[in-house]
Amino acid sequence: MLLMPAKRLDFEDQLRREIERCGLTRYRISKMTGIDNAVLSRFMSGKVGMSMDSIGCIFDALDLEIGPRRKRRAPKGR
Repeated sequence: MLLMPAKRLDFEDQLRREIERCGLTRYRISKMTGIDNAVLSRFMSGKVGMSMDSIGCIFDALDLEIGPRRKRRAPKGR
């Protein structure tokens, strides 16, 4: 059986995952950031993108940072 490499998530998918993992409701994030709850919901469903200003607000509210991608280590013995 051929194993396919895991698909890399794009930036918006990664941000959506962090929003889901943060433990806050979308309503709470909306109030913290000033982003309309409907806009945040449409972003989470993949229907719209976000402006850089809105993304910055989410990063600040969730205490997120952008960093270099970690390199995957090759399995031992290869």
